[in-house]
Amino acid sequence: MLGIHDFWLFVASGLLLNVTPGPDTAFIVGRGLQFGWRGGAAAALGVGTGCLVHVAAAAVGLSALLMASTLAFSVLKWVGAAYLIWLGARMLLSKPSDFTANAGAAPTLSIPAVFRQGMLTNVLNPKVALFFLAFLPQFVAADAPNKALAFLVLGLIFVVNGTLYCLALAAFAARAADRLRRSGTVLQWINRGLGALFVALGIRVALART
Repeated sequence: MLGIHDFWLFVASGLLLNVTPGPDTAFIVGRGLQFGWRGGAAAALGVGTGCLVHVAAAAVGLSALLMASTLAFSVLKWVGAAYLIWLGARMLLSKPSDFTANAGAAPTLSIPAVFRQGMLTNVLNPKVALFFLAFLPQFVAADAPNKALAFLVLGLIFVVNGTLYCLALAAFAARAADRLRRSGTVLQWINRGLGALFVALGIRVALART
């Protein structure tokens, strides 16, 4: 369908990524601590909107490049494999202290301002753009009839799943903030599990025939 392959591996990888703590998670938890459910939900929706911007940019830019050259597609997949291995290695070396949520902003922000903050924090993070450029092509065939549409479909699935999780996280943070902030060791092992998955996926791509 649309040249998408290993769809369930993509869904599983995306779900694991969504539950992995990082800057967006800390932002959502922090706003949930400060402003309750409404603040956490606004942060989650802002982050999701930022991800949509990255998905659209990846689809438009990559489609033009990949339509011009099959070799460019292969090169991009190699670069993506190297990036996924590097990212996975960093996750495997994570520490519990890396996942402490920071709720340091002043509690005078409006809910729309929290939304804009979440969106801009995500849009202006070059690592998010690089991740989508590396991750999405791994599940699209080089001869796909419409690569841009395939990227958009995969990206939309990823963003919807991520936003649903982030909304649940915002609700949890608003109700059980103290316990969540003390769960650094658990979050560390979730992060390491995803790191191992990324390393394995990167190796799989690197060893696959082009």
